[in-house]
Amino acid sequence: MSLYRVHFTWNEKDITLRAKSLDLTHPYFVSIRDIILPEKNQLIIDPSEDEIIKTFGEADHLMIPFQKVFLIEELKEENIPLKSRIKPFSLVQEEESGPETLE
Repeated sequence: MSLYRVHFTWNEKDITLRAKSLDLTHPYFVSIRDIILPEKNQLIIDPSEDEIIKTFGEADHLMIPFQKVFLIEELKEENIPLKSRIKPFSLVQEEESGPETLE
């Protein structure tokens, strides 16, 4: 199954949405269904993702004019992590024997 990443302009801002279903058969619009929104329960809040959730969070179906869309990517679902990439970090303390990582 494929996922789609649609890049478009909305209110003079560049927006990127991920979706499971895309229909390009309409003569004037890109039809976006099954939108995948960023998770709200994150430790770090990205203001741009928060604005996307507020603007498009309740929509089941979007019709974006073709003139506003500048890139559509089709991606394999298994290559796309749906959750954000949060990597743990470790502290490095130098001792006489050399650096050591603590977790």
